[in-house]
Amino acid sequence: MLVSSTLDLSRQRGFITSIRNETGRLLASLAASRTGTLAELGTGCGVGSAWLSSGAPKGAHVVSAELDPALAEDVQKIFANTDNVDVIAGDWSTLEKYAPFSLLFVDVRDVMESIDVLADLMEPGGIVVLDDFVPSAFWPPIVEGRVDTVRERWLTDSRFAAVEMLIDVDASLIMATRR
Repeated sequence: MLVSSTLDLSRQRGFITSIRNETGRLLASLAASRTGTLAELGTGCGVGSAWLSSGAPKGAHVVSAELDPALAEDVQKIFANTDNVDVIAGDWSTLEKYAPFSLLFVDVRDVMESIDVLADLMEPGGIVVLDDFVPSAFWPPIVEGRVDTVRERWLTDSRFAAVEMLIDVDASLIMATRR
């Protein structure tokens, strides 16, 4: 129900960049194995948070931050009767006070570049899922004729055991577990 409601909001708002169902199902599966605090950086219309909430066990808490206050308010209405989800209007850094995270979904490219900050927000064994990569058959990964330094850094950082996963022929994500 929550996923459908957030997808409806996405369509109403013309927000075509919500996560793919394949990514959502992965988030729900991962959330089912987690306890503590799960977070989404870059709420958008709340689709990622809905998937996290749909898989989260009792006692797990989902927090999400959306920079656009009007959009955050619309998403807050969708989750108004959902006890385990809080949507905060504000920059992603407003979620730092909820750390450490057991699962973190990052759907904002600029935030992905902040690997040092994000690593410090994770509990040992915590999982970071980074979305919206274009598959590359090369190493280092090449996108639009340039090395994708964000992806390269996440896949080689010694603080994480990371893997790139193909979601579709034109999309991949990175899943990284904090050592």
